Amino acid sequence: MKKRALLLSLSSVVLLSLAACGPAESNSDSTNAADSAASQGGDFEGQTLVVWEDIDKSVGIEEAITEFESEYGVTVEVTEKAYGGQLEDLRLDGPAGTGPDVFTIPGDQVGTAVVEGLLKEMTVEEAVLDLYTDVALESQMVDGKLYGLPKVVETTILYYNKDIISEAEVPTTIEEWYELSKTATKDGQYGLLALWDQIYYAQSVIGGYEGYIFAKDAEGKYDTADIGLNTDGAIEAATYIQKWYEEGLFPSGMIGEQAINVLDSLFSEGKAAAVISGPWNLEPFSSAGIDYGILPLPELPNGNPMSAFVGVKSYNVSSYSKNSELAELFIEFITNEENSLRRYQTTKEVPAVKSLAEGDALAEDAAAQAVAQQSLHSELTPNIPEMNEVWSPADAALQTIATGKATPKEAMDQAVETIEGQIMANHGGQ
Repeated sequence: MKKRALLLSLSSVVLLSLAACGPAESNSDSTNAADSAASQGGDFEGQTLVVWEDIDKSVGIEEAITEFESEYGVTVEVTEKAYGGQLEDLRLDGPAGTGPDVFTIPGDQVGTAVVEGLLKEMTVEEAVLDLYTDVALESQMVDGKLYGLPKVVETTILYYNKDIISEAEVPTTIEEWYELSKTATKDGQYGLLALWDQIYYAQSVIGGYEGYIFAKDAEGKYDTADIGLNTDGAIEAATYIQKWYEEGLFPSGMIGEQAINVLDSLFSEGKAAAVISGPWNLEPFSSAGIDYGILPLPELPNGNPMSAFVGVKSYNVSSYSKNSELAELFIEFITNEENSLRRYQTTKEVPAVKSLAEGDALAEDAAAQAVAQQSLHSELTPNIPEMNEVWSPADAALQTIATGKATPKEAMDQAVETIEGQIMANHGGQ
């Protein structure tokens, strides 16, 4: 998922009012798209399907759309919108009748969208479900029901500048990067940079020290009463994070909303040996003329690999859609193995299709391999509505830690207290 700032939190008033007025009751009428097409003899002739795609990504589905239009005698109209904000737009455009049939959102927004009644439940054949990686498909499930199909998976990865550090010299542990950074940080130059003042990125350290957002039971259900951001492990992780800021290894301006721009700029200008970022920077860093290498995240001082959040982009059917059967058919078509491969070849976003992730198609792609390896030590970003209450308090705590205004324990205890209060107020608690 691209930049934490795209993730939106909701007040209880908005959440409840939209849930009440959204057409949630239509979700129970979900039918298998392929069966529906067969029962109608595939008669979708003349229908128009409105699709919202991510910015600069529609080129990846152009060929597949042409084939879909030809096969079913329909028109597909594609509009590009930032995927992190499409749900917000749907809240207004859906009721007004100007929204999409199909749109794309981060996997962690699925639970919120279901609560608000904005997604239509999907029913597909088991053979279709078997196409996707388990973690990607899990992001589309709420209470055992399917609300979309995954198209892209991503994690944070490590970029290093080959003009500053050779491949043979690249550290494999975070402590080695720490030592390198102490030497490299001078005269506007830096070693490793990371946005550890934000929970999305700090999870790489906290998760590796066995901290967690919400506990999960054996069936994968989140226990929102068990928040693990102030456990002994999480405090140890936060203390390690604070060390980097205290010793001036990150620039003072790399905190808060502007932090991501500072990090991106320093690496793009050749002023940082390495950064922890995501696949969304593959093209920008390349366009900046940086000869970079890519690796999964390094090992922590406790011997564990760094963790990360696994982000998933999906295609979902709006519950306001008047062409929901065609929309489901389109999603199955656009995310199948052939069309997922085409999309990857154009956009370089790592597909959620199991055979592609495990096969030869991505074998020569360093970024895809780094994401695949990192995902083995990472966890799905929680897709439940209560996650909306985590981002701001957790970020505030980490920024307090980064600026030295509180001890890690004080800051993380306060974050957990705030999160618990907001969950109780906005979601009724447990």
